[in-house]
Amino acid sequence: MLANSAELTAAELNLRDQVRTFLSTELPARTFEPGLGMSSQADPDFSALLAERGWVGMGVPARYGGRDATAVDRFVVVEELLRWGAPVGHHWVADRQIAPVLLRFGTEEQKRWLLPEICRGKLCFCIGMSEPDAGSDLASVRTKAVADDGGWRVSGTKVWTSNAMRADFMIALCRTGGGARHEGLSRLLIDMRSPGVKINPIPYLDGSTDHFAEVTLDDVFVPDDRVIGEIGQGWAQNTSELAFERGGPDRWISTFLLVQEFMRSEPDLAASPAGRRWIGELAAQYWVLRRLSLAVARAIDAGGTPSAEAALIKEMGTRFEQDVVIALRELLDRELLCDVEPERPPSLFDRLLRRAVLDSPSYTIRGGTTEVLRSVAAKGLT
Repeated sequence: MLANSAELTAAELNLRDQVRTFLSTELPARTFEPGLGMSSQADPDFSALLAERGWVGMGVPARYGGRDATAVDRFVVVEELLRWGAPVGHHWVADRQIAPVLLRFGTEEQKRWLLPEICRGKLCFCIGMSEPDAGSDLASVRTKAVADDGGWRVSGTKVWTSNAMRADFMIALCRTGGGARHEGLSRLLIDMRSPGVKINPIPYLDGSTDHFAEVTLDDVFVPDDRVIGEIGQGWAQNTSELAFERGGPDRWISTFLLVQEFMRSEPDLAASPAGRRWIGELAAQYWVLRRLSLAVARAIDAGGTPSAEAALIKEMGTRFEQDVVIALRELLDRELLCDVEPERPPSLFDRLLRRAVLDSPSYTIRGGTTEVLRSVAAKGLT
């Protein structure tokens, strides 16, 4: 890590002030339903508004519609958006994962076609990784892509696919050849409106069906020019992508807004000895995780590939997010407010707490399980 890597420069602080002013003006608090980190709502209009400011696809070169910004600049913008609970769901995957993958592995034609649309906040992507009965073992992929005239025929099932219902495209990890488990894997860009694509929403615990889905691919044709990179390069691409998504503020800030609303909604409890002690411990942990996460962004800007460090931050950060929810429920020592009279709707704090209780079990799964991340960190840091 770099010296003074956790300190923001004057230019970075100015960027942070710009984002804060933008949010307070364009998305005032209490005028929208905030989300918990990257699990926030999808709002194409808001994504387009961010894009107009140059805050989507920030690291993309200007020739492809981006602004040649640093990883730290993106860190600053993302931290403020997630802290505010802004509805970033529409462009989130495209911005965080797809743009960097295309820049590294995509063809020139793919870059010129997709990157400008991503930078305008127009495209919504989903990721086709997980499959039934495979758990976190991505090398067990069984979705097959068979060569056909001018392209590939894809058949298989992807599960726990976020954003599938609204996505324009899926980047799917498919088996295109034989060999060892990590060989013969490729990534294909699938138009979600293609014949043979069937999306089956997976109900959440609260009955909602707008997040996860099972996607069935039945002999879906994918043209050759929509293969990302080279055939057989899928595992290397997948590993690279996971490194992009593991070290950012989205891995430790999901419950920040919940804690903030707790202090507003329960001032007496927050000011009690137990409350003050807990909030003090939280502040220390937030600060440590933030400094580590920012240092990873600095290392990326210096040309490094801190995959192990990013895995460690993700492991620490997502466990911390879960611990916040558990400790808060213990501190409150009451049941969640679910069924209330219409004249007494639940407060924002109660709504966020209910959402956090439902979402938090997934924190240590999405982006790699705790066991996988510890293995990556142990191998990379020894």
